[in-house]
Amino acid sequence: MTTYAIEAEGLQKSFGDTKALKGVDLYAKPGTVHAVLGPNGAGKTTSVRILATLIKADAGTARIGGYDVAKQAEKVRATIGLTGQYASVDEDLTGLENMELIGRLLDLSKRDARARAAELLEWFDLTEAAKRPAKTYSGGMRRRLDLAASLVGRPSVIFLDEPTTGLDPAKREDMWDVVRRLVAEGSTVLLTTQYLEEADALADEVTVIDRGQVIAHDTPLGLKRVVGGQTLTVQPLDPARLAEAAALLQQVSGNKAESPRTGVVSVPVLNDAALTEVVARLSAAGIGVTELSLHLPSLDEVFFSLVGRRVGDDRPGAPAVTGQGAREGAESSTPVGV
Repeated sequence: MTTYAIEAEGLQKSFGDTKALKGVDLYAKPGTVHAVLGPNGAGKTTSVRILATLIKADAGTARIGGYDVAKQAEKVRATIGLTGQYASVDEDLTGLENMELIGRLLDLSKRDARARAAELLEWFDLTEAAKRPAKTYSGGMRRRLDLAASLVGRPSVIFLDEPTTGLDPAKREDMWDVVRRLVAEGSTVLLTTQYLEEADALADEVTVIDRGQVIAHDTPLGLKRVVGGQTLTVQPLDPARLAEAAALLQQVSGNKAESPRTGVVSVPVLNDAALTEVVARLSAAGIGVTELSLHLPSLDEVFFSLVGRRVGDDRPGAPAVTGQGAREGAESSTPVGV
């Protein structure tokens, strides 16, 4: 038995003069969610394509479920499911026909393919639309159909390359529930995402890639602690007493208080002992509050501290990371084992 469901060491890949990967290591334990974060062009999709046997690495090794991606590609494809950044369903076929087609390509009998299709369409709330052409589906419905198609073969390892891009918050939450259910049933998920809250909500471990190299790896909590410190935030019940609250926080923490949003003041603190003292001083001063919290940095703050800009910030003139890698090509999804 292999220790890892996904293990990659020293992956390198160049496209012409552009080095997309410069020695990437990735490890994911069975039955976990491993999130890969990074700016556009960092190497996330290139890594997934190598692990899914769609392209070959120039150097390095990778194994999925114990199978070598270069030497045992057919076995790897029978093990994995892949949902890419853009839905790749056949829009002229109905949802049911798309699912049955994948099942037949995976050597399921006609009866088994139809049964599996019906099961997954119900799971993804697509039963009512099953007999409609996929071209009539909304973007969110196509994404769900695409993910459903990648699960027809019951893969033990699933690659989700920005699976919730373009979904509204409610549908994104639904997709998170699907990921949790997959993991609960024993699957291993490698997730690339531009949504930091998505990684925070789902990931057991996080790898941050920038310019084709791994620059950080830890649990979400571990990464937050690496950035250092906690933040104490107060929102006075009476907005007119904001300045008093700010002065009080500065006295306790020894740090300058800032206002992250209207009516709120916050300061960095070293530990949770500051919370007790602040509560006592607010009470003594008669300052009521509507918010009082102590929290670690968000993953977005962690990402910013590591790479120098917010994830997904590709606006012209945005702060450089340390140099912009070539943008990875837009990849379509590839159903399991096909």
